[in-house]
Amino acid sequence: MFSMQIPIDSLSPETLRRVVAEYVTRDGTDSVDVDVKIKQVLRQLRAGHAALHFDEEDESTTIVKHDPREGTSSQG
Repeated sequence: MFSMQIPIDSLSPETLRRVVAEYVTRDGTDSVDVDVKIKQVLRQLRAGHAALHFDEEDESTTIVKHDPREGTSSQG
């Protein structure tokens, strides 16, 4: 599996929010919590604690935990 990190500043704010919303609602998140979770994930992305990745094989995006000190990402 090959995934490529997508710089969040390469997306418009609206597109980034839609990508995060799709990610947050994948597991059937309660609709009351969706906006709160979207904001949390956006904060993590902007702070560098998470990264947006595109999986070329299945043509999907995901968000992975990211440790900027180590320069590594992990699925989660």
